[in-house]
Amino acid sequence: MPRLFTALEIPRHIALSLSLLRGGLPGARWIDVDNYHITLRFIGDVDGRTADEIVDRLDRIDREEFQLTLTGIGSFGSKKPHSIWAGVSPSPELQALQGEIDRICMRVGLAPDPRKFTPHVTLARLKNSRLDDVVQYLSGRGNFHTMSFTVPRFVLMSSKESVGGGPYLTEEVFPLQESLASYAAGELASESSVY
Repeated sequence: MPRLFTALEIPRHIALSLSLLRGGLPGARWIDVDNYHITLRFIGDVDGRTADEIVDRLDRIDREEFQLTLTGIGSFGSKKPHSIWAGVSPSPELQALQGEIDRICMRVGLAPDPRKFTPHVTLARLKNSRLDDVVQYLSGRGNFHTMSFTVPRFVLMSSKESVGGGPYLTEEVFPLQESLASYAAGELASESSVY
């Protein structure tokens, strides 16, 4: 069974903005643009029955779509950096969705995730990058931010354990409800096009 995790996809136009951050850091292995995502909950290797139960429960999540913005970049591993990431602006809707997914995973018997949820998009994995080089790279790009984008769904993805950073495969898709604000904006647009 492949390693499973839940995630938010990154729209193509936002992924292209992120791709402009690639380069200029010795020892960085840049993640392919098609593999950018925000991990919500790592599930890991589970048997087929557990995977089916998780999918069944995730399918019952009833939440509205929401807006996100990517902002700032940083690194994990303070003295020995091991990855570069783009941050996510605080979002109560994102925190609520992640919390519900986490509770579902624990109800089916998965251990709690030992790490605090820090939403981010991994841009590069680092191997033998010098701390000074990482600091210099980050200092020149600290004001990075994207336009806000709508999150219309979350997904269950899989990865092969031997390859960090992809390729990832979307196993299941879980749509979020269209928000009333989006619906109203669409109604106004369609009414104005009548005249």
